[in-house]
Amino acid sequence: MPSSHKPSQPARRKPVSSKLASSPAAATRDSTAYTLIPDLDRAQALVLELMAIPGKSGEEADVAAFIREKLLAAGAPADAIKSDNAHKQALIAGNTGNLILKLPGTVKGPRRMLSAHLDTVPICVGCQPLVEGNVVRSANPATGLGADNRAGCGTILSAALDILEHDLPHPPLTFCWFIQEEVGLYGARNVQQSLLGKPAMCFNWDGGAPEKVTIGATGGYRMVIDVQGIASHAGVHPEQGVSAIAIASIAIADLARDGWHGLVQKGKLRGTSNVGYIHGGEATNVVTDRVTLKAEARSHDPAFRQKIIDRIERAFHGAAKEVVSSEGRRGSVKIDGRLDYEAFLIDRQSPCVTLTEQAIAAVGRQPELAISNGGLDANWLNAHGIPTVTLGCGQKNVHMTSEELDLAGYRDACRIALALATAE
Repeated sequence: MPSSHKPSQPARRKPVSSKLASSPAAATRDSTAYTLIPDLDRAQALVLELMAIPGKSGEEADVAAFIREKLLAAGAPADAIKSDNAHKQALIAGNTGNLILKLPGTVKGPRRMLSAHLDTVPICVGCQPLVEGNVVRSANPATGLGADNRAGCGTILSAALDILEHDLPHPPLTFCWFIQEEVGLYGARNVQQSLLGKPAMCFNWDGGAPEKVTIGATGGYRMVIDVQGIASHAGVHPEQGVSAIAIASIAIADLARDGWHGLVQKGKLRGTSNVGYIHGGEATNVVTDRVTLKAEARSHDPAFRQKIIDRIERAFHGAAKEVVSSEGRRGSVKIDGRLDYEAFLIDRQSPCVTLTEQAIAAVGRQPELAISNGGLDANWLNAHGIPTVTLGCGQKNVHMTSEELDLAGYRDACRIALALATAE
């Protein structure tokens, strides 16, 4: 239901911090530069409410409905809020698509986009947010907090509400709350780009400290490996069978022995690989005739990532030739793979990077540029042609029952978000 909470402190202009004013980009407009103070009491209330709403990947509809109601209550036109059909193209049959708010600008400038993902991991279902000093934890010891990424949702929602309620000047803006990030970046991957309004840049909020600016991330490829053997009685005639488990074991051992499993370093080239799932067999008295494995390969270098993929495939096909029954029969291997997300690296002089650095400096923090070895919604946004940096908003120990939200970091993230949405 719409909130009846009134802002305790309207967003207002104040002189920009000396750190920002002394930067080269801002030096020519010191007299007009400003930062805005968001309604931080409301921002904290929002994130507590958001974390209490169950909404693991594929079940984000209630979270999206909460955000939609807040936007409408703040004055967003109903026709400015859209949901796309990204969930219909995802591997999980989700109950809602990405939620998108598109606003025309009140000042000229390229369109900016602010984004975060709606979903949490399953361990966060049942969270009971509890404020303890300047930290939020789950009062339910069996759950995580869900600050990853309800804190991101609250950060950009806070900015949107302040802009709507106080008619703050801003360039054209798009706000997007993505679904199913945790299970494969499916919301960002399948977003209906025509609803975004062709943003020139994007600022994405996810886990970590507010001063951390991720400007690049690795690319990831995932594989399902089906090993087919031949069943036989393991006590009477084991030699007549072909063990799918033996084939898989030989392949994995070959990869590990030659440095193609785990951290993969070949000269100056670097990547990772992992066989993270294996299932097969039902009884010890049967030679297992089928094993299914799931594996991945990652690298910032697409060509080297392909070498890792090729080496994994050779290991399994080679292992299938090594295991032979007494009758000369062999097993087989089928591998299905797909690119989960491609690597990216944004130029440090890109406007989305320099604007982010200025906004972070304005709240008194030192920007820290980073490159991630994990996937982010930003991987797909950059692939869609939208230069995107990712910032944190105070989350710690994500995906764990010990997860926390640092409220000082979250408040600064809200300040940074409002600055990036309104800065001239």
